[in-house]
Amino acid sequence: MRTIEDQAFLWLLLLTSIAFGIIVWPYFGAVLWGVIAAILFLPVQRRLTRAMGGRAGLAAIVTVVLTVLLVIVPLMLIASSLVLEATTLYENIQSGQVDLGQILKSVFDGIPAWMKEPLAALDLTSLDAIRDRLSETFTQFLQVLVSRALIVGQSTLEFFVGIGVMLYLLFFLLRDGAGLTRRIKRAIPLRPRQRDALLEKFAVVVRATVRGSLLVAAAQGALGGLIFWLLGIHAPVLWGVLMAFLALLPLVGSGLVWAPVAIYLLVSGSVLKGLILIAFGMLVIGLVDNLLRPYLVGKSTRIPDYVVLISTLGGISVFGLNGFVIGPMIAAMFIAVWDIFVATRESLEPDAPRPATSVDA
Repeated sequence: MRTIEDQAFLWLLLLTSIAFGIIVWPYFGAVLWGVIAAILFLPVQRRLTRAMGGRAGLAAIVTVVLTVLLVIVPLMLIASSLVLEATTLYENIQSGQVDLGQILKSVFDGIPAWMKEPLAALDLTSLDAIRDRLSETFTQFLQVLVSRALIVGQSTLEFFVGIGVMLYLLFFLLRDGAGLTRRIKRAIPLRPRQRDALLEKFAVVVRATVRGSLLVAAAQGALGGLIFWLLGIHAPVLWGVLMAFLALLPLVGSGLVWAPVAIYLLVSGSVLKGLILIAFGMLVIGLVDNLLRPYLVGKSTRIPDYVVLISTLGGISVFGLNGFVIGPMIAAMFIAVWDIFVATRESLEPDAPRPATSVDA
């Protein structure tokens, strides 16, 4: 039975942890991405440390600079181009320079007669209804995008403070990562085997989620934006970002963007451009996932597509844009914890057959 002193200390530990969490919460995103960046760039840090004769601090500084040049600066340039294109497109739609109704009309006029009967059966031939619905949805999407951009622009100081916190934290996590990991291991109240398996799984899941999901989606979006730009399609950055967003969702994919655009090009008379876009979408964009994901992720962290889809959408609804990473990470950790639990139970029953779990991987 615990003494009253032990219970009081546990309550004190809980309350101080909650209070610290409340204080840090405004910079939750900066802390999250600082930890993720530290896990991702740790191999680079180790190689630089060996090349620099064991000077971990200098290696950490170089790694942070590389992070800024290779990740943050390109993302900021893409974001500024995205905002500019979204604002221009929204203004063109509002002024009538871009007529979604006319675009839909040209698509419907180019549909073969044998396709119109199935569309009529699905009530998809009411041009006015579809035009109004599409215009409303697309306009709302652009409004949200532009409004978010204005909010970020109005809180520029807060944004750069968050970037500074992330980079500052990244430096110390890279420099002192080994010591922090040992302290965390000592503090986790689990059996050593469970603790080591859980921490190892966490690092693998972070690398797999970011590299296997975000990098693959970014590659598909970049390729999609590139072909849109080469074909002279308006707002290639906007469409590329949208393709990257959809590529994060299993069973959805970037084809929801380039396929309708290819159809529009075909029925509007730009047959060659439409065929090029279809070929590029199927042979290049569509194969990126199959080629890159096994190399970046491997088999140890593969979770069902339906779990990825639900956890990604749920993560976005709860955590906003950070949910792209948090949702699948929580889902993967949920599966890993249950695997560890099953493995622990099986280890206590020597006569029972042990199933293969991620702990044994």
